[in-house]
Amino acid sequence: MTEHYDTLETRDPASREADLFARLPGVLRKALEAPAYAERLKGVDPAAVTSRAALARLPVLRKSELPALHKAAPPFGGFVKASPGSFARLFTSPGPIFEPEGAQADPWRGARALHAVGFRPGDVVLNTFSYHLTPGGFIFDASARALGCAVIPAGPGNTEAQFELIEAYRPVGYSGTPDFLKILLDAAAAANRDVSSIRRALVSGAAFPKSLQEEIKSRGVDAYQAFGTADLGLIAFETPAREGMTVNEDLIMEIVRPGTGDPVAEGDVGEIVVTSLDPHHPWIRLAIGDLTAALPGKSPCGRTNMRIRGWMGRADQTTKVKGMFVRPEQVAEIGKRHPELGRLRLVVSRAGESDVMTLRAECARASDQLRERLESSIRAVIKLGGSVELVSSNSLPNDGKVIVDERNQ
Repeated sequence: MTEHYDTLETRDPASREADLFARLPGVLRKALEAPAYAERLKGVDPAAVTSRAALARLPVLRKSELPALHKAAPPFGGFVKASPGSFARLFTSPGPIFEPEGAQADPWRGARALHAVGFRPGDVVLNTFSYHLTPGGFIFDASARALGCAVIPAGPGNTEAQFELIEAYRPVGYSGTPDFLKILLDAAAAANRDVSSIRRALVSGAAFPKSLQEEIKSRGVDAYQAFGTADLGLIAFETPAREGMTVNEDLIMEIVRPGTGDPVAEGDVGEIVVTSLDPHHPWIRLAIGDLTAALPGKSPCGRTNMRIRGWMGRADQTTKVKGMFVRPEQVAEIGKRHPELGRLRLVVSRAGESDVMTLRAECARASDQLRERLESSIRAVIKLGGSVELVSSNSLPNDGKVIVDERNQ
């Protein structure tokens, strides 16, 4: 195998875009066979959805909606036509959300992520993600086996037994959380056990700050990050370039303004929305609740797909003010009523013993009239009073936050 998993990774971006959107109408037709999509996408002509602009007109399905939808129409909320028995494995995640694993090879699309960071056929991989009910362990297990690796299905914990396996099988790779990798290395050093065969790692499921990256590197392990969910599998992954994360093939990623389905300007922070081209279990504009931003240009490693900055926080910034929920969708609605504004940021704080809201709004030309109109919009949309602070254009942080709660700071 070469430096790249296949030629799809290095194709011209325009060719990739054309391929994705040529395949999308067929996937939409399959999605419409499921009753929930048939209702949600009523009136949509799949043949007309052949561009990002057309896709952006379809409704967003928020992951936060799935627990209630799955409870109302078990097990998959009506978004999957196939019966549970047609899948290979069946999982649950907190919510609960119920996730099926496809019967096809590499159902979670993770083989190319492992390949990107140096895993190769014939490698032995220690997989410490959990195999119990949730899909994490099987996501990385299936991906490594699709690549041609042998997998030790260790799961987390029980370090003494893991040392025996490591010393016997001499795995070169590790997959699991970065936290458990450090626990394993620390415990091995304390017990004088040999885990030196582990030279590379693909980590996910927890923060991997610079300090921990440097410590793991100092122990002789070259560790890279992957970003994924139990619904979609591997969404994006680091490469040897170490410049952001490359979006996986067969996915269409959009970055939208939190609380909306509207794509942000290039480089702005927003919520990740993913459409998967898996006809067995399609996801159409699934908003996963995580923030990121796109990076310009192509990766020095030669991969040409979209790159993101990685996980940058949560998009669901809903908070309570005076006992009432205030949501990003409401801030977005205020913005739609005043298209002359730039970014908006609703700051919630305390004055004495009362909650107060201040809407900071970017504008090119401040006026008392604009401020008064905005105060009226706040009351009309949020049903609470709030003050307005007009600020200059491009002065608010590009961090995707539209509601900031300062009450506990």
